[in-house]
Amino acid sequence: MLEGLMIGLQTAINPFNLGMVVFGCIIGTFIGMLPGLGPMSIIAIMIPIAITLGDPTAALILLAGVYYGAIFGGSTSSILLNAPGVAGTVATSFDGYPMARKGQAGKALTIAAVSSFMGGTIGAVLLMVFAPMLSSVALLFHSAEYFALMVVGLSAIAAFAGTGQVGKAVMMTLLGLMMATVGEGALAAMPRFTAGILDLQSGFSFITLAMAMFALPEAMFLVMNPARSAQGGSDEDKSGTINNMRFSRAEGRAIAPVIGRQSVQGFFIGVLPGAGATIASFLGYAVERNLATKEEQAEFGKGSIKGLAAPETANNAACTGSFVPLLTLGIPGSGTTAILLGALLALNVTPGPRLMVDEPQVFWAVIISMYIGNLVLLVLNLPLIPYIAKVLSIPRNYLIPFILFFTLMGAYIGQNNSTELLILVGFGVIATILRFADYPLAPLLIGFILGTMLEDNFSRSMQLYQGLGFILERPMTLGLLVLAAFLVVLPTYRAARARNRAKGVADGD
Repeated sequence: MLEGLMIGLQTAINPFNLGMVVFGCIIGTFIGMLPGLGPMSIIAIMIPIAITLGDPTAALILLAGVYYGAIFGGSTSSILLNAPGVAGTVATSFDGYPMARKGQAGKALTIAAVSSFMGGTIGAVLLMVFAPMLSSVALLFHSAEYFALMVVGLSAIAAFAGTGQVGKAVMMTLLGLMMATVGEGALAAMPRFTAGILDLQSGFSFITLAMAMFALPEAMFLVMNPARSAQGGSDEDKSGTINNMRFSRAEGRAIAPVIGRQSVQGFFIGVLPGAGATIASFLGYAVERNLATKEEQAEFGKGSIKGLAAPETANNAACTGSFVPLLTLGIPGSGTTAILLGALLALNVTPGPRLMVDEPQVFWAVIISMYIGNLVLLVLNLPLIPYIAKVLSIPRNYLIPFILFFTLMGAYIGQNNSTELLILVGFGVIATILRFADYPLAPLLIGFILGTMLEDNFSRSMQLYQGLGFILERPMTLGLLVLAAFLVVLPTYRAARARNRAKGVADGD
């Protein structure tokens, strides 16, 4: 490993390769800031440029920089505009946007930048140490284990529900699962619930749904209630000056264990093909909310620094972890890494177990460039935070059309057809009504995102084992399902214990 590291370091610090790291990070960051234009779109655009470089190492370093740069930058629109255009940054908006509305946009962006840097850096170290070993562990996960992993993700819905809202959260999750069934089925290529509309044959677009659930209702709320934009410490908005970029030592000590836990958890979730940054961010948020004290739990969803640090750390660590199956097994763990796999094959590089032996300069240079890239992203983003956060000082009569423009463009570019705009507006109106009725929208997105993967893996497992026998035949599957049950029971138990304790105090009085 030490020999490989020296080869990788020598290759990565080549001036041309360093330039590719910086260029990829800059492009990825600024594209990630635009709602609707995620890493898949920009990587697909950048592949022809990467191929023309001729050097596979430089090309992969460039594309990897674009990838984690886009995830790094994707938090900006989630925090400032409540418009997460990338699935991995949806959970960031849960507490990042409330912080921005409280006049803490600078602090929120700083916490996001530091958490992203630490998650990516620790993930790069773990990748360096565990990549050969984890490639064999990833092979142990079959359809049954992936189904159980999706159930674990769904079991965390209580973490996204406010006090007394668990029933509403379950309803919204079921609605999301139902929406995931629209389009072609998991095993039979037959359209379902499309009402004869050809454009729905491939199902609803995540980008369209995310914009409809978050960005469009926010724009409508600003139109209907202009005073909403002036709530909570809006001096920054009026003056355009960012006064509180830094977080205190006490806040740093509070988020340090969160960053440590979610760096490790996010990385290992990213290692699993098909899991990725989205599941890592949702699970990270859920885990930290369940671990928090009762007082801290009340802050989640209202501007908790732990609620912001957890998903930002987890999604960047998962991005790094996703390179384990890509480089060591040749298995793409997500749509983005599938595009990267295509780029590798176009460059005559065959990822797999022999990549470390046959082309160590490629494997180790990418790992070293990840650490350098995270450092570049931190140095690049921290000085720009005061200027980025000034988007909140834009007058609302300009900002609302700006949000609507990028929302509509993001939905249209995602699928390149006008039907998406009708779907966006329809779901946007419904989401606004649901918000008025105080229904949490995050569980709907969780159900939608996990629904397709849940159905695919469950159907495949039922076919392979001819029934539900796979639950008992595969210990890892049973263990994950027990964990899911624990995640459901724990919040209920804690709430019951708190009620009994409060009742005991009242009786004592």
